[in-house]
Amino acid sequence: MASWYVYMLRCADDSLYTGITTDLERRTQEHNHGRVGARYTRVRRPVTLVYSETLASRSDAASREAAIKKLSRPQKLLLLATWEK
Repeated sequence: MASWYVYMLRCADDSLYTGITTDLERRTQEHNHGRVGARYTRVRRPVTLVYSETLASRSDAASREAAIKKLSRPQKLLLLATWEK
C-alpha cells in the first residue's frame, strides 16, 4: 500500500499551496511543467517543495491538508520553520 503525503509548495509570487499525493517528485514536476498541475500553481511557476508529511492513508492526508489550509499564513510559516530544523 502506497504512502500518502501532504505537501506545501512555495510559488514564484511567494504564496503557499498545499496538496496531497502519493509521489512528491512527480507531483512537483506536474505543478511546474504539466497541465495536470493545479490551476493555482500554473500561473505562479516555478514552484518549490518546501514541506511534506508522510501519512498512512488518503483519508489521513486529506484531513491533514484541510487542517493546514485552515492555518493563517504566519502559522504556516511557523510550521515551515519548525519542519526545516
